[in-house]
Amino acid sequence: MYVPSAFREDDLAALHGTMRAARLANLVTATGESLMATPLPLFLAAEEGPHGTLYGHLARANPQWRLPPTGEAMALFMGPDAYVSPSWYPSKQEHQRVVPTWNYIAVHAYGPVEFFEDADRLLDLVTRLTNLHERPRARPWAVTDAPAEFVRAQLKGIVGLRLPITRIEGKRKMSQNRSAADRRGVAAGLAESELPSERAVAQLIPG
Repeated sequence: MYVPSAFREDDLAALHGTMRAARLANLVTATGESLMATPLPLFLAAEEGPHGTLYGHLARANPQWRLPPTGEAMALFMGPDAYVSPSWYPSKQEHQRVVPTWNYIAVHAYGPVEFFEDADRLLDLVTRLTNLHERPRARPWAVTDAPAEFVRAQLKGIVGLRLPITRIEGKRKMSQNRSAADRRGVAAGLAESELPSERAVAQLIPG
């Protein structure tokens, strides 16, 4: 990922925060035949390894796990993003030398990917992933709510993945390269958007 110094995010806690908030990631692998990508919910075990370890699962019918990657796998996580209109820059009134851009947060995590089929590991994986996303609900559903034999049968249709993160890149592009006045203009413009994601970006623009 191209990351100019003004937009580089190196704080591991911030990177992990973006990864957790993204909820859905894209797992990308290169094989001898092609690039392959699968959208997946992943969970982060931050305590495993220097950068953390990612876990998730694919459908057994998905060919991505059967084709050995030629190098590292990559998991892509996106945070809030928004279109930035040049009309929000006060500097536009001064010289008109302004163009549109896009603000966003992105994290790319790299490492060797391991696929596994062990039923006990898969059960632990889907239990942890389910608990993570059910926890905020008033009446959380649990894997144990389903009959055990049914769950075991369902596990036969998936393959687990483990990706220990060996390197991680973060980009936080929030108009840091603009003047304070232009940043205030962007924040004000986005704050009036009908899109919740753009209003979220407005709150991230530095003052």
